[in-house]
Amino acid sequence: MKNSKTIIENLALAVGILANGKGDADLFVHDAKFYDAVLRKGSLGLGESYMAGWWDSACLDTLLYKMIRAGLQQRAGNTQPSWIDHLKEKLINLQSVTRAREVAKKHYNLGNELFEVMLDSYMQYSCAYWDNAQNLEQAQLNKMELICKKLKLVEGQQLLDIGCGWGGFARYASENYGVHVTGITISYPQAKFAERYCSGLPVEIKLQDYRKLSGSFDRIVSVGMFEHVGYKNYKVFMEVARRCLKGEGLFLLHCIGGNYTTTRTDQWINRYIFPNGMLPSIEQIGAAIAGRFILQDWQNLGPHYDKTIMHWLTNFKENWSKIKGKYDGRFYRMWEYYLSLSAASFRARSNQLWQLVLTTEQFQDEYIRVAQ
Repeated sequence: MKNSKTIIENLALAVGILANGKGDADLFVHDAKFYDAVLRKGSLGLGESYMAGWWDSACLDTLLYKMIRAGLQQRAGNTQPSWIDHLKEKLINLQSVTRAREVAKKHYNLGNELFEVMLDSYMQYSCAYWDNAQNLEQAQLNKMELICKKLKLVEGQQLLDIGCGWGGFARYASENYGVHVTGITISYPQAKFAERYCSGLPVEIKLQDYRKLSGSFDRIVSVGMFEHVGYKNYKVFMEVARRCLKGEGLFLLHCIGGNYTTTRTDQWINRYIFPNGMLPSIEQIGAAIAGRFILQDWQNLGPHYDKTIMHWLTNFKENWSKIKGKYDGRFYRMWEYYLSLSAASFRARSNQLWQLVLTTEQFQDEYIRVAQ
C-alpha cells in the first residue's frame, strides 16, 4: 500500500496535483484502496474508485484535464486490455447487429427523464455550436442550423437521419426547411419519444439498424452515431450511406474523432458508459470513404464540445433532485465522472469533433461551405 501511495502521489505531484491538497484541482483521498486500484487498473481503477467514493476533487473536470494533458492515466497503471479482450476484439465483431443494441440498453435506454433534465429542448445529445450563443439552447439551435446550411436543404427533399436520437434534428429540419425526414434509432425509448416529438410533421421514425437501410435520399445526416459503428464496420457504414444517397446528394457526418488510430476505447468508458464504442481516426475515416465518397469539407469543432458538456454537467447537478428517485448515489458519481472526463478530454484536445460533407462522384457543382 505504501509503495502504491508513493508512486501515485509522486506522479500526481509532477503535474501539479496534490493528494489532500487545498487547490480546487487537487484530489482528496477518502480510502487508501484508491492507490492500489489506480496502480493496478489505470483509468479503469481511477473511474471505479471515484464511483465508490474513495476520492473526490473540488473541480473534477480540471483535475482530469491536467491528468489527460500530462498522459498521467497511462503512466499511473495498467491500461492494457486483458488477453481475453484482445482475443474478442480480433475474433468478434463487437458492433454486429445484435451487439450494437448493447449501447442502447446500457446508455440510451436509461430513461428519457435523465436526458430531458440535462439537454436542451430539442434533446440534442451532441456538440453544440457556440458562436454568438449565450446559452445551451441557442448553441444547439446554431448547430442544427449550421448542419442544415451545410446540407443545403430545399423544401420537399427526402432526408435520412442515421441515428436520429430523440428526433430533435428531424423536427428542426422539417419545421424550418420543409423536408421529409426518415430517422432511425436502435433505442425503443428514443423512437417512441421521437414519434411523439415529431407528431404532425412529415417525419417517419424507424426502430432499426443502419445496415438494414434501403431507399434513395436527397440528403443524409448522421450526428453522434458513427462512434458506435466500430472499426470493422466503418466501410460497411459508408457503403450503406453511398447506396442510399442520390447522385447529386449531400451527406454530412458529425462525429467525435481521435488523434491516433486505435481499435478500442477507454476501459472505464467501455465498461460503464458506451460498451463497444470507439473513436475513429482521420486515417480510418479516410480509408472508409475512399472509393465511395468525395470529401468536400472537413471542419473541426472540438473546442465547442468542452463548453457543451460542462453545461450538461451543470444541468445534471442542478436537476438531480427531480430524477434521483430513479437512480442511486453510485449512478450520480458515475455520471458526474463521465461528463467531467468527457469535457476534460476535449479541453486537452485529445478528442476532436468533426463535421464532414461528402458527395458521390456524380456531384458536379463546386461545394462552398456556408458562411458562419
